[in-house]
Amino acid sequence: MPAPASPASAVLDAVVEKLTDDLVDLRRDLHAHPELSWAEHRTTERVAGLLEGAGWRVERLPGSGVVADLGPEPGAGGTGRVALRADLDALPVDDLTGDPWASTVTGVAHACGHDVHTAALVGAGLALAELAAGHQLPGAVRLLFQPAEEVMPGGALQLLDRGALDDVDRVFGLHCDPSLDVGQVGLREGPLTGAADQLEIRLHGPGGHTSRPHLTADLTYALGKLVTELPSILSRRLDPRAGASVVWGAVQAGSAHNVIPSRGRLAGTVRMLDAVAWADAEALVSALVHQVVAPYGVEAEVRYQRGVPPVVNEHTSTQLLARAVESVLGEEGHVATQQSLGGEDFGWFLDRVPGAMGRLGTRTPGGPTYDLHQGNLRVDDRATTIGARVLAGAALASLGA
Repeated sequence: MPAPASPASAVLDAVVEKLTDDLVDLRRDLHAHPELSWAEHRTTERVAGLLEGAGWRVERLPGSGVVADLGPEPGAGGTGRVALRADLDALPVDDLTGDPWASTVTGVAHACGHDVHTAALVGAGLALAELAAGHQLPGAVRLLFQPAEEVMPGGALQLLDRGALDDVDRVFGLHCDPSLDVGQVGLREGPLTGAADQLEIRLHGPGGHTSRPHLTADLTYALGKLVTELPSILSRRLDPRAGASVVWGAVQAGSAHNVIPSRGRLAGTVRMLDAVAWADAEALVSALVHQVVAPYGVEAEVRYQRGVPPVVNEHTSTQLLARAVESVLGEEGHVATQQSLGGEDFGWFLDRVPGAMGRLGTRTPGGPTYDLHQGNLRVDDRATTIGARVLAGAALASLGA
């Protein structure tokens, strides 16, 4: 059973319950009208209008995105400021659900659950606004509706550049997890998701005939060495606890069986769970690439694009989020979750202030398990209101209510 509710928590429960139908409708509307990264204009206006109507101080960001504030400025009678974050963008995939609220935009779909994140945070905002109207909000809350989570470098950096975490003590977020049943929230202290970088290596050499590799530079052989040796060497040069992983997505060289090509290309990702190792990864990878190909007489051009840091949940913030989960769902709703090497630019926020991200269960109990970034992703509608209540509860827990 959920823990005994404080007066403020009881108000939240009642308000979110009252909003249930509206939040489900909002989520379905956002799902039917998905927008790609940096183009979330309609979504921005829907969010901004609902929050302004509830009394939030709303700033529309250039292009897309919303920052909204409620409560006194820190130091002006409150106990601090807590931030709650959701992401707005959809993915360039076809919606395969066949639901009545399926995407109306060809080739674009909310296949990562950002429609749930956005609707849940709107619900949290509307509930917190009722608390503020009743003088039951003990501090300041900031809502971050971030554009462009699905691309690098991502919208989190834009928000940070605009001071979105100025005077913020903690930040919380939720991400849909279709492997968890609705009514469960997965939590983990420490690294939750991995740093995610993009790596491209281009090799150049004189080329030649396959009968005379000794008279030229065997570029294809050097390319093969990189495929196998770079991941292996990196695993020995970084602390194994960093969880480093190099995986290739593209290997290209040549077009004829008897021609040593003059150009070749590798492309892949570099991921790891440790922020310290991530800081050193770019220089180390570049040095190792040149060391591996040097004996074969080819030249290497390394293009390394840093993406996002790991999401590292801070101890106290994780406990506060767990308290919010248990107040809504009881102890059985708080479950352990595994680490993932998937990237999530919420890590940039946690690089600035303490905070935590939880995984919001979206699977209907007994129903099929879907995967993120797939066009057939379905979520149980109850996840939206649960997410709203958990996010609002995390804000109260952080503010000491």
